[in-house]
Amino acid sequence: MTADNEIEVKEAFQRAQKGHNNKAKLVASLKSRYNKLEDKTPFHEEFIRCLKYAMIVYKREPAVENVIEFAAKFATSFQSPPKPEGEDQQEEEEEEEEEEEEDDHPFLSFIFNFLLESHKANSHAVRFRVCQLINKLLGSMSENAQIDDDLFDRIHQAMLIRVTDKFPNVRIQAALAMTRLQQPQDPDCPTINAYMLILENDTNAEVRRAVLSCIAMSPRTLPKVLKRTRDIKENVRKLAFQVLADKVHIKALSIAQRVGLLQQGLHDTSEAVRDVVCSRLLPAWLLRLDSNVIELLHRLDVENCADTAMDTLKAIFKSMPAEELLQNREQLDSSKVVPIDSLTCENVLYWRALCEFIKNKGDEGEEMLEQVLPDAAVYAEYLCGYLKAVPLLTEEQRADFNQLELVMTKEFISQQLIHLIRCLDTNEEGGRKRVLAVLQDMMALPQTPSSLISLLTEKLLSLIPDDHRRIQTVAEIISDLREPIVEPSQPVDENQSRRQQVQLAEVKVKILEAKQTLEDCIAAQEFSRAAELKESITRLEESRNQILQDIAESSQPTDKEPRAEKNDPETLLRCLTMCAELMKQMNIKTRTGPTISALMSSLVLPSIANAHPAVRNMAVVCLGTCTLHSKELAKAHVVLLLQIAQLDEVKIRISALRAIVDLLLLFGFQLFSDTASTQAAQPSQSPEKQENEAGPAEEKGDAPEDTTQSILVMLSELLDSEVSDLRTEAAEGLAKLMYTGRISSAKMLTRLVLLWYNPVTEDDTRLRHCLGVFFQLYARESRSHQEVVEECFLPTVRTLLNAPATSPLAEVDINNVVELLVELTRPSALIKPSSNTEEVCVHDYLAVRLCGEMLKDPTAPEVRLYAKTLSNLELSKDSTVREDLQMLLQQLVQTVKDRVCLRALEKMMHQLIDSKEQAELFSASALQPLDVNADEATDDPSKSAKRAKRGQRKVCTARASRKQSRKAESSEESDGENVPESVPAARPSRRAKSAALEKTKLDLNPLINQEANVS
Repeated sequence: MTADNEIEVKEAFQRAQKGHNNKAKLVASLKSRYNKLEDKTPFHEEFIRCLKYAMIVYKREPAVENVIEFAAKFATSFQSPPKPEGEDQQEEEEEEEEEEEEDDHPFLSFIFNFLLESHKANSHAVRFRVCQLINKLLGSMSENAQIDDDLFDRIHQAMLIRVTDKFPNVRIQAALAMTRLQQPQDPDCPTINAYMLILENDTNAEVRRAVLSCIAMSPRTLPKVLKRTRDIKENVRKLAFQVLADKVHIKALSIAQRVGLLQQGLHDTSEAVRDVVCSRLLPAWLLRLDSNVIELLHRLDVENCADTAMDTLKAIFKSMPAEELLQNREQLDSSKVVPIDSLTCENVLYWRALCEFIKNKGDEGEEMLEQVLPDAAVYAEYLCGYLKAVPLLTEEQRADFNQLELVMTKEFISQQLIHLIRCLDTNEEGGRKRVLAVLQDMMALPQTPSSLISLLTEKLLSLIPDDHRRIQTVAEIISDLREPIVEPSQPVDENQSRRQQVQLAEVKVKILEAKQTLEDCIAAQEFSRAAELKESITRLEESRNQILQDIAESSQPTDKEPRAEKNDPETLLRCLTMCAELMKQMNIKTRTGPTISALMSSLVLPSIANAHPAVRNMAVVCLGTCTLHSKELAKAHVVLLLQIAQLDEVKIRISALRAIVDLLLLFGFQLFSDTASTQAAQPSQSPEKQENEAGPAEEKGDAPEDTTQSILVMLSELLDSEVSDLRTEAAEGLAKLMYTGRISSAKMLTRLVLLWYNPVTEDDTRLRHCLGVFFQLYARESRSHQEVVEECFLPTVRTLLNAPATSPLAEVDINNVVELLVELTRPSALIKPSSNTEEVCVHDYLAVRLCGEMLKDPTAPEVRLYAKTLSNLELSKDSTVREDLQMLLQQLVQTVKDRVCLRALEKMMHQLIDSKEQAELFSASALQPLDVNADEATDDPSKSAKRAKRGQRKVCTARASRKQSRKAESSEESDGENVPESVPAARPSRRAKSAALEKTKLDLNPLINQEANVS
């Protein structure tokens, strides 16, 4: 028996397989023996011989992993330990010389040479282990380790080849092995170029995760890592946020990048990703800003991203204890408000977010809320004082950017202060009345900025629960705005009034004297003198009348002053904004009364013809929301909305289009039909009935001047509009109408599918997102919807096949379109699939249609596409349908000449026959005992692949299962030490782990002993 300090290579490898052995002792013992040998060649050969047994095993067996770990530790044990600091220069130079000598150790060089010669092996297991060993060797070296330049280049070239390997696990290990070969300062570093290429193009998520975990951060790589936060896989997005939190300073990101990260991360569909943003990214940013939340808001530009900043603050508050929340209220004065002079965009937003967060806690936060927010009456005075201080700029002042920026900042602060009204305690009558009075005064004040009117109206209406009182209040404010009371003249004082009375008395005396003198002159026949006196009397009477008029005007009551109606665009826009907000806040069941009718006739309808576009747009919004409350009003004005949707400016047309779609969603197309007795089509009806009742354009074209036809023709034409906003709005409206069952038209669905795939709409993110969500929800909702999708299959494919070369549709991948339509019509995709397995499904009809198309022209180029599609269908178990399909397939086999099509058709026939035989065998052997060796047989990939060809109900299921098993194998074999785990698995018990380990444990000892005996 060999001593422990001088063990044989074979014995070392045998011991290294067991996890409980101390590998450091094994390394020291084997190293001791190695150092005593004069001829190292036999040792090298024996070491490689034992190592090869582990390198041919691809599966991540514990014994193999232990051997690989042991080999890496032994090879790197010949390096010198890290140098201590504070030594003399001479000693450091000597150590550097020794280090260079030891870095070029023959055994380490021998191992590297062997691995680099083996990296091109045919076996993917060998390539995987080669990359894994190189990764572990480089990773086990000290931080100040050095290797020969030639060896560095050889490793580099080999790993650059392996990162393009066919097998994902090989690419993972190769990417990890190049971690220490990066040169971030080199703009042409091949490693970083390869990493960026992998992040962009590698189809395997685990490979992208491996690169993310080891890529060095630099201005070149940062955009690629940021892009991975929008990766399709949850694990990749999660790791990308972790890397950004750990490696990237907040100052290295632009404001747009910071806001984008928070917006995407806090609203990610995965809870794990949202948790990483809240628990890793935000704390890391705060740590680098000395935990100053206000400073973090400064870095986000809250004026342009208030919603994202609010979500960020609420995420930060969730992780704070209650005591710490109240510690940050030092900015409040004794009145529990932020002093007006100290208000900034950041601290007012922080104040609002804190109050809303505490308010959402319910009864638990009432006491805390009293410490950060004053009473309603006090806050109302505070708000009124600030709003009155917001200046109203003239046109000349708006040209000054500094003044404009200052006013915009004040308006933003005003908006946040108005939002805080929601957190006030308005149960107390006095405080609530004061808040209402302030809001009404601010809405009626001409100096109030127009951008605040909508928000002020919303908060006012939220404090008034009754709809009729809401209407009355808003109508009064609108009346005061449009017809303000003329300012009364200044009342004269008593002295002025006394002077007027004295003047009047003097004039009257003069008139009497003049009349008496006139009579005397007439009696004396002095006619010239009489004429002069008569003119003087006339002047005195005019003077008397003027004095009487002045006295009457000064004593006239103020409530009788005339009102002047204002029709300037600014006033009309304010009034219409209030009216629109009122209609939105009203209950949809509240009908229009006399007040609303008066507003419609005096304000809304005249404003539609206004020359100012903003006024017309708001008038259309008011008209659309008002018609939702009255069916008769909708009938009367829908034609006007249709005209506006076709003739006005783009923004106004979009508003009219939205109003029309809302009306159709609420009332249906029967709103515009002459016979009101028929009801709108319901979603549960068949597509044919819906098509007849909903009234698509293709079936109602014969009816002259039909409003339904006009609407559908208009929507169809807008889908071809060159204005992207109009096109998107029309597509979204059609999607809503189809999803709710108001329209059921295969032609319309074909238009939407082609629009989604059209390269022209590639930059229209909203359109692509809307239609992408709609297709999935629409098809999964009901079988009748799937039948509509199936009906549009062939028209869609024909349109793409017949598209001219100059058309953008010629660039669309038809295979991708076919795969989408097949997936949408899959019976298993339904939210509530039918429990009757024998029911004829939509794919059965589609299969018959495809066979019919192929029989029409067996030589057509699309026959190959149809044949491929047939093999992907999920057919039902109905025997009649299968027999009919077999007959059709037999006819096709006799007529089709293309070999690829023939193979696909024959494969389809075998599946139909085999599934029938399998069903019979299953029914016959239902009570037979299970085969114990069945699980062992499935472990062999070749056997399982062969067995999957026969007896499968559908080909797509077999393919999906193989893909899933491959993905599971890839994720199971990924390097758990270097790539962070994303989804924590449930931890099994110790007994279960021991049993599983014994069952799957691989022992290399028999192979090593057998080879030794043979030799």
